[in-house]
Amino acid sequence: MDALQVDGWLRKAARVVFAPRCLLCGEPGLDRRDLCAACVAALPWNHSACLRCALPLPVPGTCGACLQKPPAMTETHAVFVYGFPLDRLVPRLKFHHDLAAGRLLSELMATGLAAVTLPTAVVPVPLHASRLRRRGYDQALELARPLARTLQLPLLPDLLVRARATAAQSELDAGARQRNLRRAFAVGTNAELPAHVALVDDVMTTGATLQAAASTLRRAGVARVDAWVCARVP
Repeated sequence: MDALQVDGWLRKAARVVFAPRCLLCGEPGLDRRDLCAACVAALPWNHSACLRCALPLPVPGTCGACLQKPPAMTETHAVFVYGFPLDRLVPRLKFHHDLAAGRLLSELMATGLAAVTLPTAVVPVPLHASRLRRRGYDQALELARPLARTLQLPLLPDLLVRARATAAQSELDAGARQRNLRRAFAVGTNAELPAHVALVDDVMTTGATLQAAASTLRRAGVARVDAWVCARVP
């Protein structure tokens, strides 16, 4: 058996041994992803939404709330509506350090964002240093890093910093979320401001976090801020 035959055999064996398996049900993955055909079919793509806040709508457009009070984001793109199987995958990344789930979600985000206007750079929504120490990783960065690589965009993880610790947004109502985030963000020292950035985060509920982050960047001089999130809570 010559070297080429050995190499071909090893490649075939590797495809069998390391074939992707669905992270949700363990079935064989589809299209070299860790998600099976049935779970892919169940993905709740957010194809019809408000351009400014990504709220699911019967037809694409701008929702009434954004017409009355436009957000700091020029566009917001949520690839999915939050529901099965996102409600299984996102918590695994966010709370259980499941980086395989993060890679899968980032791959799906890249697919869903293929047709949007690309920014100058990608900026993950940062955690405060104290929460980062407790958690050990930043889920927004784990989404943004492979996403920026796939889309061939610069990643600027230090452009935006969490200036003060805040209560967990999930524990607060809509009004308290906004108050909780006042002066929560700042632009990094000596940061070079790009003209157009996309903020990356995992889930958008009321949009208070993204609004606070985008407002900070706009005040600092960034001309356009978009938001890219994995899922939007309807």
